Amino acid sequence: MTKTPVLFLGHGSPMNAIEDNPWSRGWRAIGARLPRPKAVLMISAHWETQGVAVTAGEHPETIHDFGGFPQALFDVRYPAPGDPALAQRVAGLLSPEPVTLDAARGFDHGAWSVLRPMYPDADIPMVQLSLDRTKTPHQHYELGRRLRPLRDEGVLIVGSGDIVHNLRAADFRRPEAPAWADRFNVTAKQLIESGQHDRLIDYAALGDDAALSINSAEHYLPLLYVLAAQEPGERVSFFNDDVFAAISMTSLAIGAEELAA
Repeated sequence: MTKTPVLFLGHGSPMNAIEDNPWSRGWRAIGARLPRPKAVLMISAHWETQGVAVTAGEHPETIHDFGGFPQALFDVRYPAPGDPALAQRVAGLLSPEPVTLDAARGFDHGAWSVLRPMYPDADIPMVQLSLDRTKTPHQHYELGRRLRPLRDEGVLIVGSGDIVHNLRAADFRRPEAPAWADRFNVTAKQLIESGQHDRLIDYAALGDDAALSINSAEHYLPLLYVLAAQEPGERVSFFNDDVFAAISMTSLAIGAEELAA
């Protein structure tokens, strides 16, 4: 049985959802090249909770969880259907971890800003899993490992965040990345390619570059879910490999051999 690939997408600014740029074109290309999934399980940097939760509504709303952007961005709607059955399946896989089935929660911009270029028809059902900030990085990784069976069920697991994300250090008038941001992006890619997940989980031990790059960690944690879904020996392919200011757009696909050429 062919396993559905797994993606980590560096999402950057929500404006990428409506702009035509190399990053949005990269998402569009990956959406066209991957097999069409039965559903999407999204782990976004922008839903932080106390305790684990999943969206469980049939028609989740589009959440505009930002400010200071043009009206055109607030006008965006991404009406992908929910999937209550998948939400129940996720809760079952994570058992005995208590999971809240949240029928009222919609999809935040970490979810729809990347999926809008990938699947513009918004016709693939989606469930979003929260980031329980009471958990350690290792516990996040273990939750991701329990979700691996979804890959045999046609579900595309997507982590949406940024390997490097430090808005306080970002100067968008000068897109050149600080040296520490470039260095950590390279270090993270090397560790991902060599399968050194333990070192990526224990990112606090990776030094000052990691401390500056990961910062408050919500943009990094989705990566751990994606890595945890990797099977031994599966190849990793990178795309959108770019660091802009102090934000990494670097994205990766696991188990998508056709992208590695």
